[in-house]
Amino acid sequence: MKAAIIAGPGRSPVYGDFRDPAASGRTELISVSASALSPFSKSRSSGSHYSSNGLFPSVAGVDGVGRTGDGRRVYFAMPEAPFGALAESSLVNCERCVPVPHGLDDVTAAAIANPGMSAWTALIERAGLKPGETALINGATGTAGRLAVQLATHLGAGRVIGTGRNAGELQELVSFGADVLPFALEAADPLGAERYEEALIAAFTHGIDVVIDYLWGRSAKAVIVAIAKSVEDARPVRFVHVGGASREEDLELPGAALRSSAIQLMGSGVKSVPLPKLLDSIRNVFDAFVPAKLQIATRTVPLSAIAEAWDAPGKPRVVVTIPENQ
Repeated sequence: MKAAIIAGPGRSPVYGDFRDPAASGRTELISVSASALSPFSKSRSSGSHYSSNGLFPSVAGVDGVGRTGDGRRVYFAMPEAPFGALAESSLVNCERCVPVPHGLDDVTAAAIANPGMSAWTALIERAGLKPGETALINGATGTAGRLAVQLATHLGAGRVIGTGRNAGELQELVSFGADVLPFALEAADPLGAERYEEALIAAFTHGIDVVIDYLWGRSAKAVIVAIAKSVEDARPVRFVHVGGASREEDLELPGAALRSSAIQLMGSGVKSVPLPKLLDSIRNVFDAFVPAKLQIATRTVPLSAIAEAWDAPGKPRVVVTIPENQ
């Protein structure tokens, strides 16, 4: 079969021939139609993600949409190694398949599943967002951040605040009902960090219950310090770290920021949340797609163009299609 093959750790995939999978026991043979190039899919496929299995050569891709042997249209996740989602066929445990509802096309389902899951899981499974609460999305202009804003609103948040570097893209979130806080933390703007801290302190003084963080690094530190400086009377703020889009993996966090606040720090992702819960989140996002009027920008490329598409920007979300299976 044709597939996107990764020869070794840290390598990019190449288009070529890989052996066909064969179903047995509890596995399903999936005829793949679409698979999105999410940051998680790329890092796990190349071996750099903490959950990677390190088996090479292998087929890239951790999730996708396709059809089972009996014709059911499903989203599937975590194929059986060495088979991945970026191929004409994949092999998946039956328990890792989710039906795709009518009204949701293959490309959109493939694109929205991973970022939608990360947002829903962080908001509901980890933060326990309640109707009327205020949520701050740190890094709201990314694909997952934009969905987190939309889902927080759909889930009944009383107020949603989005932060990010790009003021223009942040302004687009106003149409989703969000308030926005742009920041500039680079050396080129020496007063940017001070302005951002002041804006955060003002926001937390008025009350923020949940923080969903897609950035980490300096912006996350600014949020945590602002919580310590502004939140009084041991009122808890649930801070959920989801992604490190800032590429600043280490954070120098003052101990006083924890001692002087009731902040609850937690992570959200593979291994911190059971896989059945992650799949439930995807079901919920699929069900919410129409009533919440969720929006996600996509760009499709054929499987044969995987080498060029692999390093493409994350926005719009790139979805690899296998036309003969559609």
